[in-house]
Amino acid sequence: MNILILGGGGREHALAWAVMQNPKCDKLIVAPGNAGIAKIATCASFDIENSADVIAFAESEAMDFVIIGPEAPLAAGVSDDLREAGFLVFGPSKAAAQLEASKAFTKEICVAANAPTAGYGHFTNAASAKAYITAQGAPIVVKADGLAAGKGVVVAMELQDALNAVDDMFGGAFGGAGAEVVIEEFMEGEEASFFVLCDGENVLPIGTAQDHKRVGEGDTGPNTGGMGAYSPAPVLTDDIATQALEQIVKPCVAEMARRGTPYQGVLYAGLMIKDGAPRLVEYNARFGDPECQVLMMRLGGQILDLLLASAEARLDNAQVNWANDHAMTVVMAANGYPGAYEKGTVIKGLDAIADDSFNVVFHAGTAMRDGAIVATGGRVLNVTARGATLADAHKRAYEMVGSVDWPDGFYRKDIGWRAL
Repeated sequence: MNILILGGGGREHALAWAVMQNPKCDKLIVAPGNAGIAKIATCASFDIENSADVIAFAESEAMDFVIIGPEAPLAAGVSDDLREAGFLVFGPSKAAAQLEASKAFTKEICVAANAPTAGYGHFTNAASAKAYITAQGAPIVVKADGLAAGKGVVVAMELQDALNAVDDMFGGAFGGAGAEVVIEEFMEGEEASFFVLCDGENVLPIGTAQDHKRVGEGDTGPNTGGMGAYSPAPVLTDDIATQALEQIVKPCVAEMARRGTPYQGVLYAGLMIKDGAPRLVEYNARFGDPECQVLMMRLGGQILDLLLASAEARLDNAQVNWANDHAMTVVMAANGYPGAYEKGTVIKGLDAIADDSFNVVFHAGTAMRDGAIVATGGRVLNVTARGATLADAHKRAYEMVGSVDWPDGFYRKDIGWRAL
């Protein structure tokens, strides 16, 4: 098969790495890709949020299957237009991707499906949002309704922080994403990620993970896109996963189908777990980043067969073959992230790191310039390892981190601390 992956981050590098291991993959192109992806696949440059550009490229290269990595092309309706043009696609429709693109829409679905989630209010102006916050008190969670690249969420432990967050969101700090806000009850517990493939009707769990959202050790400091992750998530036991599937995921997928917007793709359920019971924090309409990296390390080449089963509406006959293993990824980010950071700094030492089924450095924000790999983003490398135990994976990952020569970057030294 000729396969096209849209995206250029660590998630897409991990997907490309896994897909390449499947003998069904004859040709793999990733757009736009990055310096790491370029070592294993062909990279192409066009606007992945422009359906006409994507379709023209897919036709010119005789692509058989298109995998959409990031949320922006989904929200732009690229998957709908590709399907209309006759392509087999992995990724939900624009209407179904509202489960990520709008926090208020997700809440509406949860209410209709009777799925356990946080109590909330939905607001279109600052005054009413602030009145609600003042009445509820802190701690409380303020979310930009739209897509904000994983950063439009403020967990406010003090009332003034929540009121400031409302001003920031309605003031344009997150662009159009903050034109509306959802304010949620603060949920206590431990958060974990549950990944499920959907084909419009059937659902297939494909793994669990936990990530570290905050920039500082001990889970302190501002939220980021994710500073590291590990899989499986010990807190998400088989019993809790079954509860999440039966009480949250399946009812929501059924509600989407009932509305005439069936969900096909990966559904990433962020769960808050307390006293053995899960509640939904949020849905994402794509693989998490950096959770995808640890999932792909554990799933390997079978992921292509699973994505095809989802796209072809035959998940009822699919199954996941799990090894009894663990994986961890440590994010190396540019100094200053998630605030202002410098781009173009040189990264050395990557060639000395073994690249096999147990050790991979997935590139998230890199480019090749004048023969050197340079940082082009905030989160730049995902140093990922697999082991028989989480402690083994932890040891391997941090040994690899120690080999990277990049004085302009930093990383957390405590990824996996809850589980270890």
